[in-house]
Amino acid sequence: MESVTFSEAQEVLDAAFAKATEIGTPMSVAIVDIGRSLLAFGRQDDAKLGSIDVAIGKAYTSRSLDMNTEDVGPLTQPGAPLFGLQATNPLVIGFGGGRPLSRGGVVVGAVGVSGGSVEQDQEVAAAAVDAFTG
Repeated sequence: MESVTFSEAQEVLDAAFAKATEIGTPMSVAIVDIGRSLLAFGRQDDAKLGSIDVAIGKAYTSRSLDMNTEDVGPLTQPGAPLFGLQATNPLVIGFGGGRPLSRGGVVVGAVGVSGGSVEQDQEVAAAAVDAFTG
């Protein structure tokens, strides 16, 4: 199984930053490979410092579970199937802005975006995924 490549990650970063600039919100964007290792990262001027770790965590979480991070939160609430998951690893993030990157229906990496509202992070993450040509 092949991972997202560095050149593909650069395209994803470029698309995410273009969307962040369009909406006027500086962002941090992280791309992880198939094994959840950080492949590419960028932080726009004036993006919040706290957005660095959150973007990386969203990418890590999305690849770990092969799902959008906005879908993780409800599963980690009391009484839900993954309750307590966030306590097992500080990188696990359960709110929007992380999305898998797929090639031929197989997840090969993920993108994580942070710096705006959850809705803005999701919008930028969606633009990043749309740019992935895997």
